[in-house]
Amino acid sequence: MPTSPTDRMLRRVAEEVKDGRVLRAMRTVPREEFVPPSARRHAYDDAALSIGEGQTISQPLIVGMMTEALELRGDEHVMEIGTGSGYQTAVLARLAATVVSVELIDALRVRAQETLRRLGVSNVRCRPAVELLGAPGEAPYDAIIVTAAAPEVPDALLAQLRVGGRLVIPVGGRREQELLALKKTGAGTEQRPLTICRFVPLLGPDGFPEAGRTRSPDGAGQR
Repeated sequence: MPTSPTDRMLRRVAEEVKDGRVLRAMRTVPREEFVPPSARRHAYDDAALSIGEGQTISQPLIVGMMTEALELRGDEHVMEIGTGSGYQTAVLARLAATVVSVELIDALRVRAQETLRRLGVSNVRCRPAVELLGAPGEAPYDAIIVTAAAPEVPDALLAQLRVGGRLVIPVGGRREQELLALKKTGAGTEQRPLTICRFVPLLGPDGFPEAGRTRSPDGAGQR
């Protein structure tokens, strides 16, 4: 029997992602719904794909690794920085109680909202980005995922994270970063590296100067 594109994608992701709940969530989210029609035949390739506005939908392997590192069990309140296409958002929605997703580019946010609504995803609130990073009005969060590269871990996000909560974020320079998983403790943070990656920069006071780059925090998510 021929292997489906979803099976091929998940076989690759499962080489490094062992959490069965994450793999099942990725199986149930139709990735082709989050890419332009012209890219749908490549929707299940293990690669980042353009979604317009100079942005991309992240590589499936990176989506799986970042999601697994959040250690979600189903009752969490999660924040995502960088809605982008909404694909990562939809995966998170399968695994958490509520998701607050923040996006800087209005066109992407509106499109993602429409896609999530069409697919019946009802536990996500998409918010426009404001000057203060994140969505502190809905904090504290059990987990935070950031799909843009920061020069260092933003204190503003740690302040919105509950003690015991997890933060996954790419940290480094504009061209290459290290994907980090952090846990907030009563004494500070514990962190472990996941992989080397490439995301677009997080822009603003907690990120990089704009310097002519597009302003969305949705990253390429490419190893």
